[in-house]
Amino acid sequence: MDFSALSQLLTDRLGPMGPMLALVGVAALLILAVLPVLLKKRDDPFAKLQAQTRAAARGPGGEGGAKKPKEQRLRYDSGSDKLDKFAGFLEPKTQEEMSESKKWLQRAGYRGKNAVRTFHAVQVILGLGLMAAGALYVLIYNATNEVPYAGNIAIAIVLMPGVLGYYAPKRWVDKRIAARTAEIQNGFPDALDMLLVCVEAGQSLDQGIIRVAKELASSYPAMSEEFEMVAHEIKAGKDKPSVLRAFGERTGVPDVQSFVTVMIQSQQFGTSIAEALRLYAADMRDKRVMRAEEAANKIPTKMTLGTMMFTVPPLLIILVGPSVHDMIENFKNMNP
Repeated sequence: MDFSALSQLLTDRLGPMGPMLALVGVAALLILAVLPVLLKKRDDPFAKLQAQTRAAARGPGGEGGAKKPKEQRLRYDSGSDKLDKFAGFLEPKTQEEMSESKKWLQRAGYRGKNAVRTFHAVQVILGLGLMAAGALYVLIYNATNEVPYAGNIAIAIVLMPGVLGYYAPKRWVDKRIAARTAEIQNGFPDALDMLLVCVEAGQSLDQGIIRVAKELASSYPAMSEEFEMVAHEIKAGKDKPSVLRAFGERTGVPDVQSFVTVMIQSQQFGTSIAEALRLYAADMRDKRVMRAEEAANKIPTKMTLGTMMFTVPPLLIILVGPSVHDMIENFKNMNP
């Protein structure tokens, strides 16, 4: 088969991008042919075992005896996840990577059961969608202009939006983590002061955490959400040291992790929680004042470049400009 003739035919029919479009089409067809095999969901062995157990309990004659009372469901699912069949390539393969991804998304405030799967799905959709948009732009431009995009320029226009779309969700999550971390760090001293007031008023640590979560809902929503999570886990019966350690890991703030260590040690050694809170709250207030002073001391340094760029040149023009103008005029008069 003459490939040059085929290339010329594709170029005549589809334009300068004809051969590349043909390759893209063939690749898309191959992907669509293999995709159903990759997405075929395997039967869960545990579900298969449960089905066999139920079949054996019913017996060969159908129900086989008295009917059992219908099992009461404590929770009702909202429906099967639409991304469940794509979990094979939308989730990390190892348990360690899955755990790290969940912690990373939890620090951004995404605590859903399928948060990791949804995040990777958004990455794939944005990457492929923007790549398709770039390819469509190249096609429209080549069809309406005499000098079309070709070669590396066309490939860059197609691939760059896809790369940006793929990494944009990660950038968004990182910004969310930074914002939540700053909010928790700024609101933690106030939360400790309120918790100290609650404990000194006679409430237990658990009751104080619930009250602080309600009071901080409007001013520091992220801090309130974390305290609510701690309160719910304690109510569910989890061990308090493990709940506090998980609280420190979720926030990722060193001050919170130090507070968790102090609370656990205070509970283990039987010391006064109110005294520990009083000392630690005073330390957190001092740290917040030091952070504010540090930010204030950085302002003159940051303003230096702006001052030099936007203040010094106009000042030089005002001061030196008339003298330069007079010198130019005198030079013209001396040399008519």
